[in-house]
Amino acid sequence: MRNPRRPGKETREKAGARPSKEPGTEPGTERLHKVMAGAGLGSRRSLETQIAEGAVLVNSKKVELGRSVKPGDRIQFRDQEWQVIAATAQHRTLIYNKPEGEVTTRNDPDGRPTVFDRMPQVETARWVTVGRLDINTTGLLLLTTDGELANAMMHPSNQVDREYVCRIRGMVSDEQVAQLREGVQLDDGLARFSDIQRMPTATGNQWFQITLLEGRNREVRRLWESVGCMVSRLKRVRYGAATLPKGLKVGRWSEVTPRDHRVLRNDVKLPVVAAPLTLEAVRERGKAGRKHGSGRAPTPPARTHKSAQHDGRRVVPPTRSAPRAAKPAATRSARPGSKPGSPAGPGRRAPSRSKKTGH
Repeated sequence: MRNPRRPGKETREKAGARPSKEPGTEPGTERLHKVMAGAGLGSRRSLETQIAEGAVLVNSKKVELGRSVKPGDRIQFRDQEWQVIAATAQHRTLIYNKPEGEVTTRNDPDGRPTVFDRMPQVETARWVTVGRLDINTTGLLLLTTDGELANAMMHPSNQVDREYVCRIRGMVSDEQVAQLREGVQLDDGLARFSDIQRMPTATGNQWFQITLLEGRNREVRRLWESVGCMVSRLKRVRYGAATLPKGLKVGRWSEVTPRDHRVLRNDVKLPVVAAPLTLEAVRERGKAGRKHGSGRAPTPPARTHKSAQHDGRRVVPPTRSAPRAAKPAATRSARPGSKPGSPAGPGRRAPSRSKKTGH
């Protein structure tokens, strides 16, 4: 994921990271007693007393009450040692490659399939779509548990650009292209493409790459219809800083990394929500090399292979290549992923960094 080119917005300033923090703490740090209490080592009040009495060491040194810690610091307490780590990010964001025939709604009265049918379950949150795609439009659809991010990306004042590729039946004149770039009057007001470019084609139909800075209902199709043209295929390939990964198959989703989630928030001038700090048990003091797991201190989550595939029920790890001593030619499997099926594929831009994919 990268910050995209913004037609007409070259001078737009990017907001700096402003993580939330307690008074008197530096960004990325938290009070020592708060981190220890969150890891289950006692109440904040009792831990304050222990710190004041010198029973808690940070990096093998006594500290005063009010000390802050950061990821990587070592805490020694009650003959045990912990390392300060950043907890797992709270919000999740998915890039879904929507197929034709699915509606962007949670419950459809006509019983048609919805985009939520393929989404993974979340226990303490709910998926929110960033914008909509009509039933005949394919391509990138963002879903997130971060409602603040979704609202900011959809709000017209932020002018987050949406990029599409579309196939138009018949020939399109330069005068029609110029009219769409300058603006036409629709039923709900003046509308235009902020950018429109012809794409190479060898057939009678023409392909265009177009960009909008808003997301009204069926706006792309209505703009073309206003100049007497008919859209025969429409696919979204980018929304703000999120691009459709090149190898993401239709009907599957890819989860963006916490770093890319911060990029999306920064792109719409939202403060970056800092991950809370917690503790990971290291060892008992005086017994080097022995791991000691505290009953209440959290453990890090299991790592997920970057190319793991989701089938909606379980994570299926990728097939590993055979060792050198074995028969490599007979046991190796093809790397998952496929090429786009038309010139409307998103190969024009770098794919977003992802943790896992699924359908």
